[in-house]
Amino acid sequence: MTFTPLIGSLAYLWDQRRDDVLMVKRNARPTDDHFGKMNGLGGKLEQDESVVDCLRREISEESGLTITSFQLRGTITWSNFGPKLEPWLAFIFLVDGWSGTPPTENEEGDLVWVPRPVLLDACVNPDETDIPLWAGDRHFIPLVFDEDQRCFHGTMPYENDKPLSWEYERI
Repeated sequence: MTFTPLIGSLAYLWDQRRDDVLMVKRNARPTDDHFGKMNGLGGKLEQDESVVDCLRREISEESGLTITSFQLRGTITWSNFGPKLEPWLAFIFLVDGWSGTPPTENEEGDLVWVPRPVLLDACVNPDETDIPLWAGDRHFIPLVFDEDQRCFHGTMPYENDKPLSWEYERI
């Protein structure tokens, strides 16, 4: 079967000085597919837009920031993701430089600085945290912040809002 995904960017903005990560708590619209979840910033690629242009636009739209330093950390395909059971291909970025100051909220919800160690702990101990991540995020978020500079490329099929498996390789 041919995989015809939605394509998007997903970014984790890391303030290395404070060791905090900017996340969006999706609590503004009850009809949002991600309602109640906390996530990095990003969204869908528009027609005739490069992945990097998508990253810049989404960060600007969601936080008002202009990014100045970032790196591609990996790619992930999801099948049957979310309530619409959508196929996705996401380019995952770590952003470590920007100009501007983000607001405390956007149209999707609250923008929250989460201490990176707390975020990483939420990936290891999902039942002991108040950070409402997608179940599959705990598998790849640590790869975004680790010291291995190779990109990861993974696949994560979903069913009933839970990952069935997680496979990846680094190159």
